[in-house]
Amino acid sequence: MNPFVDEKEILDYLENSDSTKEKVLNIINKSLNNTRLNLGEVACLINTEQPELIEEIKQNARILKQRIYGNRIVLFAPFYIGNKCQNDCKYCGFRASNKEAIRKTLTRHELIDNIGVLEDNGHKRLIAVFGEHSDYSPEFIADCVRTMYKVKKDRGEIRRVNVNAAPFEIEGFKTIKDAGIGTYQIFQETYHREVYKKYHPLGPKSNYNFRLTALDRAMEAGIDDVGLGVLFGLADWKFDLLALIRHVNHLEACYNVGPHTISFPRIQKAEGAEILPDKFVSDDDFSRLVAILRLAVPYTGLILTAREPEHVRKEVLEFGCSQIDAGSNIEINGYSDDNILKTCFNQDLKKEQFSLSDTRSLNEVVKELISEKYMPSFCTACYRAGRTGEHFMEYSVPGFINRFCTPNSILTLAEFLEDYADKETKINGYKLIYESITELENKKTNTTILQEKLDLIRNGKHDLFF
Repeated sequence: MNPFVDEKEILDYLENSDSTKEKVLNIINKSLNNTRLNLGEVACLINTEQPELIEEIKQNARILKQRIYGNRIVLFAPFYIGNKCQNDCKYCGFRASNKEAIRKTLTRHELIDNIGVLEDNGHKRLIAVFGEHSDYSPEFIADCVRTMYKVKKDRGEIRRVNVNAAPFEIEGFKTIKDAGIGTYQIFQETYHREVYKKYHPLGPKSNYNFRLTALDRAMEAGIDDVGLGVLFGLADWKFDLLALIRHVNHLEACYNVGPHTISFPRIQKAEGAEILPDKFVSDDDFSRLVAILRLAVPYTGLILTAREPEHVRKEVLEFGCSQIDAGSNIEINGYSDDNILKTCFNQDLKKEQFSLSDTRSLNEVVKELISEKYMPSFCTACYRAGRTGEHFMEYSVPGFINRFCTPNSILTLAEFLEDYADKETKINGYKLIYESITELENKKTNTTILQEKLDLIRNGKHDLFF
């Protein structure tokens, strides 16, 4: 397959787009009318420097997010299973040449132990993360995923396991698909070839084209829920943001399915990392790029990670992000009963890929979201009801997915409140639930079945969804 990200094309758009007030407002209106933006229009938003127009971008991203996602925020936890790695990414604590790194792959017993702790805290959705090493074959990953689904501790269970792992050939992707994974996620890191080569000098990951086309092979293997990712801070953020949109356009054109999620973490410190400070993305530019991304791909879930500090997470939740991790621990075996206390309060970069900025517990994050009138959601209904890939796009692009999402979010929050929340969180959570039901009724939505399911959950039933 010929590479579909043309560096010259991206730079031409960035160098030749003008950002007059009239043009910027017209582009915003186009996005609000559920019309996809082209590369030139996204470049115009990226090049906008007038403070009042940047604020217009943010304000209208808020409107668009509210229209499509409402006040829902999906919660998940990252789960690192092994940090062996054959690559030598200069910014990463897992890099092969980092002799200070403590290498570890979870045993089956440790895997089950960690999943039990995650379930004890109320998690239902995970992103399983594997170093890029031959030991972490498709068969190994598939076995781990099947094991995670089998663990049922007390009232807990994991209902969706997404996977972040090395790119495979088509047969390898078929193997992990058969294990029942949710989304397959891969980070291109940066789309700038020269910068990519500099930061990825050795190992399989040095093959830019093989990584770039990974999602094509995943799609051809039948994995129709895929996630893109950029590590902002390696190359110029404007270039990588526009190239990311080019990747989105490629998937839509070839498979009629855009990415289910997009991740966009900023680079953080890691043991032995080599990074260029002049490429760091400021808080202002970060919030700006998230708003642009929301306008450019309104139907796609935007994932905000715990790399970002609490105040940044709070701001960009308003106008962009629909998924966040919570109660996160990125140390191998970090969720185990033996490790959980010490690692929550004393991060050891020798055992981690990078550092976290937000280390609050899941209950603390849920409580904060509720206080801000967000609806914490643990929903996995679309995946399990077959609303994935092109079928998901049929609902999400015109905004119809909201008819499922709000009721399902209410049900999953009620389940969390009954099983895991403290008294204060439970009281405030149910107050938010009934306010949300009233809003649905004011929109002439019949909530009879929803309230019947809600009563069942309050009486001990689990896993009810639309």
